[in-house]
Amino acid sequence: MGKRRVLFLCTGNSARSQMAEAWANHLLGDQWEAYSAGTEPTGYVHPLAIQAMAEVGIDISGARSKSVSEFMGQQFDLVITVCDHAAENCPLWLGTGRRVHMGFPDPAAATGIDEERLEVFRRVRDAIRDNVLPVLTEGASDVGVRESQE
Repeated sequence: MGKRRVLFLCTGNSARSQMAEAWANHLLGDQWEAYSAGTEPTGYVHPLAIQAMAEVGIDISGARSKSVSEFMGQQFDLVITVCDHAAENCPLWLGTGRRVHMGFPDPAAATGIDEERLEVFRRVRDAIRDNVLPVLTEGASDVGVRESQE
C-alpha cells in the first residue's frame, strides 16, 4: 500500500499547519505525505515557527505559505483543521478525504517579548506533536477529535 495523504488547514498557513505538516513528514514520512494550506495565507512562515521547529531538529525554513486553492481537486485521505475553533473561523474543506478538527491556539497572535512569544510557539508545537500524530497512527477515534465525513 502506498503512502496516505494528509492536508493540514488553518487560516494563515504560517505556523500551526506548517508545524503539523513538518511533524508528520519528519516522523511519519514513511506512511504519510503531509501538506498544509490556509484560507488566507500570510505569504510567509512565521520566524518563531521556524525557530521552534529547528529546536527539535526539523528545518522548515524553506517552507512557504500556501493557499488552499492550490490543493482543490487533489485527493487526500485525511484533512485536519488545526485552528482554534473558539477564536477563529476554521476553513471548510469541500474536497475529498475524511475531515477532522483539532483546535490549537494561534501562536502568531501571542504577545510579549520574543522569548515569551517563542514559549507559546513551543507549547503549540508540542501540543500538535502530542495530539495530531496519534490521529495519523491510530485513527481519529480519540476523545476530543471532531470528525465529519463527506
